[in-house]
Amino acid sequence: MSFARLGVGLFRSRRYATEVSLEQRPTDVNAALSRTSTLFKTYKPITPGIRHLRRPLNPHLYKGRPLRLLTVALRKKGGRNSKGRITVRSRGGGHRRRIRIVDFMRTEPGPHDVVRIEYDPNRSAHIALLKNRNPAVEGMKKWSYILACEGLRAGHVVESFRQGIPDGLVEGFVDSKKIRGKALVDDNDSVSANASLALGLLRARTIKPGNVLPLRLIPTGTIIHSVALNPEGRGILVRSAGSFGQVIVHEDNGRYTQVRLQSGEVRKVLQDCVATIGKVSNPLWKGRILGKAGRARWLGRRPHVRGVAMNAVDHPHGGGRGKSKSNKHPRSIWGWLTKGKRTRKPGPKGPKGSNKMVVRERPRGVEKRAR
Repeated sequence: MSFARLGVGLFRSRRYATEVSLEQRPTDVNAALSRTSTLFKTYKPITPGIRHLRRPLNPHLYKGRPLRLLTVALRKKGGRNSKGRITVRSRGGGHRRRIRIVDFMRTEPGPHDVVRIEYDPNRSAHIALLKNRNPAVEGMKKWSYILACEGLRAGHVVESFRQGIPDGLVEGFVDSKKIRGKALVDDNDSVSANASLALGLLRARTIKPGNVLPLRLIPTGTIIHSVALNPEGRGILVRSAGSFGQVIVHEDNGRYTQVRLQSGEVRKVLQDCVATIGKVSNPLWKGRILGKAGRARWLGRRPHVRGVAMNAVDHPHGGGRGKSKSNKHPRSIWGWLTKGKRTRKPGPKGPKGSNKMVVRERPRGVEKRAR
């Protein structure tokens, strides 16, 4: 083969986007050297806007449109309230979006099949489209979106045990709120063999990524997300990409369970509240690089002006000659102290007993850096 023909072949095989196929299985040394390229997608810098562009590799995402039945139009406000005044700065513009109606309640029992994993422009995590196996249900109860946990793929089966464990699911186990996360004990306060076996079978049957259970039925050490604070409410804690909580301990009184949140805070949650097993999907979302200011505008983010670049009438850091904030402590545009100043009322300087549910506050300052 001539060098000219070989050069033509190399030129034709070149691609602008460099990504690793799933069939390639690098060795341990190559995997350590090419860790970044296997996790993110980079581009050949033929334009300045894609020179630093970096995106997580998600080949499992569905490339089509969302289910129209589960979407509504998003009407943008541009950061303005009902009086037309800007209350949130640096907002406006951006591409048109449709809100995906995500089911954070998970009240429908029974197995649900995962049809596909989709991208959601309104959140950092991915979402999963579920189909209810019950032939009697229709419409919104047959199809639903949920937060996709890490490792959830099309073809998997998830189930919600929000209403409790159905009778007969595990032989020898009866769901009772009197148990409250503790092992079944007999009259002699010793764990019987049948009870421990039934509890083990129950955990093997229910503790799976994407399943929803009350906290009293989740063993300690389990990774969870989408934690509810009201037994009848929806999951509101630990919902962003890559975040997770952990069940620390079930209190002996059978009322509360201590959960460590993503920030490091340990909080007491009622054992009747529910949580989803697993870690939230898309953990590489924080490592993405937009590459240019235009992509931020596509996302609805307008330029953010620094305080030292303003006039003295517009910001506490404004005015003066040169880049100077006049020896002032860092403040917001409204004069609030930043850089660690505690401004929340239910805290150490607020009313006593105003935050009884927090067992240990999140680490701050030196404690956070040592983490």
